[in-house]
Amino acid sequence: MRASTKSQAAIEIAGVSIKAGSRQSIDIPLPSFYTRSSVNMPLHVVRGRRRGPVLLVCAAIHGDEINGVEIIRRLLTHRAINRISGTLIAIPVVNVYGFVSKSRYLPDRRDLNRSFPGSENGSMASRLAHVLMTQVIPHCSHIVDLHSAAVNRENLPQIRAKLSNEPETETLARAFGVPVILDANLIEGTFREAAYNLDIPVLLYESGEALRFNEVAIRAGVKGVLNVLTVLGMRAKPKTYREPDTMIANTSKWVRAPQSGILRALVAIGSKVEVGERLAYVNDPLGENICEITSPVEGIVIGKSNLPLLFAGEAVFNIAAYEEADQVSDHIEAYHEELTPSAAEGEGDEPPLV
Repeated sequence: MRASTKSQAAIEIAGVSIKAGSRQSIDIPLPSFYTRSSVNMPLHVVRGRRRGPVLLVCAAIHGDEINGVEIIRRLLTHRAINRISGTLIAIPVVNVYGFVSKSRYLPDRRDLNRSFPGSENGSMASRLAHVLMTQVIPHCSHIVDLHSAAVNRENLPQIRAKLSNEPETETLARAFGVPVILDANLIEGTFREAAYNLDIPVLLYESGEALRFNEVAIRAGVKGVLNVLTVLGMRAKPKTYREPDTMIANTSKWVRAPQSGILRALVAIGSKVEVGERLAYVNDPLGENICEITSPVEGIVIGKSNLPLLFAGEAVFNIAAYEEADQVSDHIEAYHEELTPSAAEGEGDEPPLV
C-alpha cells in the first residue's frame, strides 16, 4: 500500500480529463427532475503527480446523512491534500435527490443503499447506483463511505467493515483510528457489498445523527480519512502520527422497547454497560405502568434513540459486545477529549461548529 515514485497519466471521469498534479471539479449528469431541471452529482478529483492508490471518499448515499458532506468539505481544504501521491476522488453528495428534499430515500421511496450495483434501465435508485458503479468505481482501489444514524438516532464514531480474512481492510479500519470497529457482515444490495464483489476494500464510517452536524463526529471523520491516506502511502506520515489503539467487536445488539411509552434514558452514548444494568425506564404519560430496559450484554453503547416517545419494539440502544469494555471505554473518553473543539489540534483556522 505504498505509492510509486513514478509519475502517473491523466484520469478521465464523465468525459473530463484530470492530469497528474492537478485538481478538477466535475458534474456527472443524472436523470432530471420532472420539471425539466437538470440534476448533477458533484465530485472533486485530486490527482497527485506520482502513482499511487485511488481512494474514493463519498457521503450522503442516504440524503439526510450530512456529517459526511462537511467532512469532505474540510478534507478538500486540508493542506496535505495538495501533496498526495495517487488520486483522491471525493463525492460529498451521492444521493442528490434525497439531499435536496432532506430525505434518506429517493423520490420513489427506494433506499439507494439497497439498490447496488444498479441497472441502466432500472428504478431511479438503481439508475443512480449504476452511474456510480460504472463511471467512478472502475477507477477506485479503496473506498471510505461516510454515514450517520437515522433521524432521531445518534451513533458513536465507529467503523463497520468485513474484516474476516480481509487483512488489508482490517489494516485500514484500524488506521482510521476510531475506538470502535465492528466486524460487520455484508448486506445484499449495499454499496459496501458491491465494492467487495469487485475486490475493493471499503470502510463504512458511522457517526452522529441525520440532518445535524456533530463537531466531534466531523473531526473524527477528517482525522480518520487522513490516517487512511497515510497508511496507503498517499501522504507523508506526520511527525505527530501515532498508531491508533482500537479493538474489534464481532457483534452488536439493538435493545428494544418492551412496551410503548415515554423513555427516560439513564446511560449516554459511549457508556460502558454491564449485563443486567438498567439502561432506561419506560412509562405512560401519567407515570404509571413503569418498566425497565436492561442490557443483555456487556459492552459499549454505540447508538441510541434521541426521541423519548416510543412504540413497543422500537430500537432504543445499540450495544457493541466487548469483553474488554473497560479498556474500550477509556479509549473512547480519551478520544472524545482529543477531538473536542477546545483540545483538537491541526484544524488551522477552521472554527468549530456549534
